Amino acid sequence: MPSFDTVLEPNLVELRNALDQANKEIGNRFDFKGSSAKVEFSEKSAKERELTLYADSDFQIDQVRDVLLARLAKRDVDVRFLDLSAKPQKLGGDKLKLVVKVKAGIDAEHAKKIQQAIKSSKLKVQASIQGDAVRVTGGKKDDLQQAMALLRKEIADLPLTFDNFRE
Repeated sequence: MPSFDTVLEPNLVELRNALDQANKEIGNRFDFKGSSAKVEFSEKSAKERELTLYADSDFQIDQVRDVLLARLAKRDVDVRFLDLSAKPQKLGGDKLKLVVKVKAGIDAEHAKKIQQAIKSSKLKVQASIQGDAVRVTGGKKDDLQQAMALLRKEIADLPLTFDNFRE
């Protein structure tokens, strides 16, 4: 029976490349000369990834964030993976730090929303929650492709990807 998995997983290679490009641009820009502005990536586990932005002022932290977002967009990394709602934290002296979480894995609330969207669509497919992913199975490959199109349209707030497509 054909199936696919709906997952929420950023392209880490492109994310790191965008980070390197952003740090290079920050190092070359005149308005960042002599400052401690930079971006760091840390990965505690597969689900706990975060970017840490450092700068000397509120204005600079906004500029660092803008540079990072521009580099991510150029590398085709969807910025919906980033949780930009956090506020900058004061460090010692006049330094600031902004921690940006990188989303990975579909949480239970969104998984149920995906499952409901598939059930209410009347397509001949079933959705089951498999931990951090939602597996969609159906009788025909065409039904699965319709389900993918439906999920892209219905769940626009998450950058969903589809993998493990099996016939």
